[in-house]
Amino acid sequence: MRDIPVLDKGFVRLIESMGGDAGVLQAARVSFAGSSKGEVADRRLIEYLLKHQHLTPFEHAVLKFHVKAPIFVARQWFRHRFGAYNEISFRYTTPSEDFYTPESFRAQDQKNKQGSVAAPSLDQEGLRRSFAASVDLAFKTYHGMVEAGVAREMARMVLPVTVYTEFFWTVNARSLMNFLWLRADAHAQPEIQRYAEALSEGFAQTCPWTYAAFLSHLWTGKNAKLDAEKDRLCSASS
Repeated sequence: MRDIPVLDKGFVRLIESMGGDAGVLQAARVSFAGSSKGEVADRRLIEYLLKHQHLTPFEHAVLKFHVKAPIFVARQWFRHRFGAYNEISFRYTTPSEDFYTPESFRAQDQKNKQGSVAAPSLDQEGLRRSFAASVDLAFKTYHGMVEAGVAREMARMVLPVTVYTEFFWTVNARSLMNFLWLRADAHAQPEIQRYAEALSEGFAQTCPWTYAAFLSHLWTGKNAKLDAEKDRLCSASS
């Protein structure tokens, strides 16, 4: 799959997949030694499984992604424990100077302590200058410490969480649906919502029947991209 650009310098790339919709169906039917009954029946079975929360068969479809994301996004991501992670280490490598700069700075949501809201009244240009200067100073300090003989594993402590990291994530379809259900929703931080949207493209490519059934029977959140795809699929099936 092509790289899907996310934010200003990030991406999501589907490396490989195993099982797909066929893997889900095989796992679902093994208990009674069944086999494929044709596309219509197979799709109905996937829909039935999701609608009635019979989710273990979806653990037999597996996807591996390569992700480049700001550290603060990765730290939210890694809270999803049902998956395998391997991340680039700044103990062994010198970080690139890629860092995320938001298009605009948001204000604290007064109703939601962990949320934010658009704030056109903020001095956006001044904030961008201050933000860039702070990150630039952090990188200069990092390189100065390394040149002075400080170990990379200690010098890295000065780097801000807006710096980009990279990792591989191997996840089954059940856990991926849980991630999308939580992180694509409007209540999630906007930056990780963009990554969830990119992941949905890889999901749709490798498990199109499961993805369609997920939108129809599990997705209850608010996200312009996923909602539009749900509407398109509903129109196509009517």
